[in-house]
Amino acid sequence: MDMNRLRDHMVEHHVMRRGIGDQSVIKAMRIVPREKFVDPGFEEFAYEDAPLSIGDGQTISQPFIVALMIEKADLEADDKVLEVGTGSGYASALVSRIARHVYSVERHERLALQARERFERLGYGNIDVRVGDGSKGWAKAAPFDAIIVSAGAPEVPTALKEQLDLGGRLIIPVGRNDEQRLKRITRTGATTFEEEDLGGVLFVPLIGEDAWTAAHPMYTATAPSSRAEETSSKLISAAAEEFSSVDDKSFAVLFDRFADSRIVLLGESTHGTAEFYETRAAISRHFIEHYGFNLIAAEADWPDAAAIDRWLNGQAPGDGQPFRRFPKWMWRNLEFSRFVGWMKKENERRKASHKDPVRFYGLDLYNMSGSIRSVLDYLETISPETARIARERYGCLSPWQSNPATYGRAVLTEAYRSCEDAVLKQCTELLARSLDNAASGKDDFLNAVQSARLLAAAERYYRVMYYGGAQAWNLRDTYMADTVEHLLDFHGPAAKIIIWAHNSHIGDARYTDMATARDELSLGQLCRQRFDEMTSLIGLGTHCGEVIAADDWDGRAEKKQMNPSLPQSCERLCHEAAKPRFLLDLRADEELHASLVEQRLQRFIGVIYRPETERLSHYMSTSLSRQYDAFIWFDETHALSPLVAPQSSKGDPETFPFGF
Repeated sequence: MDMNRLRDHMVEHHVMRRGIGDQSVIKAMRIVPREKFVDPGFEEFAYEDAPLSIGDGQTISQPFIVALMIEKADLEADDKVLEVGTGSGYASALVSRIARHVYSVERHERLALQARERFERLGYGNIDVRVGDGSKGWAKAAPFDAIIVSAGAPEVPTALKEQLDLGGRLIIPVGRNDEQRLKRITRTGATTFEEEDLGGVLFVPLIGEDAWTAAHPMYTATAPSSRAEETSSKLISAAAEEFSSVDDKSFAVLFDRFADSRIVLLGESTHGTAEFYETRAAISRHFIEHYGFNLIAAEADWPDAAAIDRWLNGQAPGDGQPFRRFPKWMWRNLEFSRFVGWMKKENERRKASHKDPVRFYGLDLYNMSGSIRSVLDYLETISPETARIARERYGCLSPWQSNPATYGRAVLTEAYRSCEDAVLKQCTELLARSLDNAASGKDDFLNAVQSARLLAAAERYYRVMYYGGAQAWNLRDTYMADTVEHLLDFHGPAAKIIIWAHNSHIGDARYTDMATARDELSLGQLCRQRFDEMTSLIGLGTHCGEVIAADDWDGRAEKKQMNPSLPQSCERLCHEAAKPRFLLDLRADEELHASLVEQRLQRFIGVIYRPETERLSHYMSTSLSRQYDAFIWFDETHALSPLVAPQSSKGDPETFPFGF
């Protein structure tokens, strides 16, 4: 990897583009090698704008936050600076390139020793590190022109304020867990201070005599609702359009306001919730029957969806059974099977009246699940430990994952890298076979065109997919959007399409952490950009209930209990509206729209759900009213009903959906 190029990209995209203008900070971030401050094997993640685990429950903060704190400290070349929470040493290293001398206090001896070694190797001789209670500061070295605290305290420790020189600045996160605020305290006199709020942040707790105790439950305490949150919940309650059931005829009529769109994207906040599938099916049936929608496209592999489509249109489904790979419950479930059965009958009615059939397509053109299975199978034969690492990588690198610990399980071994070419060859051959099997009947041309596009880009895609991260996500969603465009072109100007996919795909990523933290885009964003005024984005969410999910990629499907939504999240606002089911039209009420523009936490559960780390592994910040045009709410939901293929008398498994 070209670390200099990645470092420049980080500075330009994650630091300068987000408003950091202090040239001394920018210069320091261009010259200090962040990859030297992460554990071996973590280097590939060093320049993502995300925190990384450094062990002992601590993190190296995301680059933008580090830059913001240093900029707000207003450092001068002759300043003496105290940093509380040395951690990896990265922030101290940056400050040392700006100020005269840095004193740094770290509670964990192992981290302090590692930081000293890094400073020595890099020749940073103006940094002193000691092990101690950071909440007490470093009295012998005081007073300080600036103090930067890289951990959150319940309130500003008195000792730190007292160790400021006159005019000195203290930058510190203050508050309980999810309601931490970054404060700048300026000493204006012997006993007087000015305080400025710099915005919401999330840091590990500052442990010490004048801070949290060592037993502090990090990120688990609940916070009371603010007046702004209460106002938003009341606005949601007033605007909510309730419905009794998705099976009620009046339910689907609620969505007539979106029927003029050419593309309607229907989301889900989990891949394993029955109500989400039933909702999308009810809306889709209504739009197909009354508004001329004739294409359904799903977050599914192209070859698997092609088998379903052939069966819907009276053709032989081809070799093999669709949706046999992990996560097979995502489509092999009773709720989706019922909708497939309805499409089959609808097409039989259309054929009798000489109307064009409803078509079903998959948007994941690269046979992603099968390719990942191919990667894992190959690595299992070479090194089971390497296969374990790969399985963790595929499970952790989703756009809403922000848990620093997940990166700790993504360390690459030399064995992993050495398998790359062989795995890429396997994946490309798998793709070629799958696409060849998908071609049949009058759709040979469409499949041939898609095959040519896929095979031309396959090596690049699989190389990106092999390592994961933002590039893989962006390439995937861009090709999903390309496929939507190709399908509309292929079926002509009268074609109208409904898309079933996760909220992280159908929402507009520009108004989420996906864009601001990782430079990621989404299918919904691209549809809005390419089909202006012709696209409707409808998200779905829930507060609590059951969900089908796995612990790890390729793991066993389990029925899990979801934790109640977090305080001050989008979901908690909807829950506090105290209505069990409703549609929220985010375009119809200007006051409601404005109250939901501010970024709040939103929950995202994919095929993996880890309740024990939910805050960090399943939430990201979003602007609800900008991300979607509407939001469908179920306060409590139930798990999907996976289809278990019973054995026939001949020992052959029942087919899906052909035995429906």
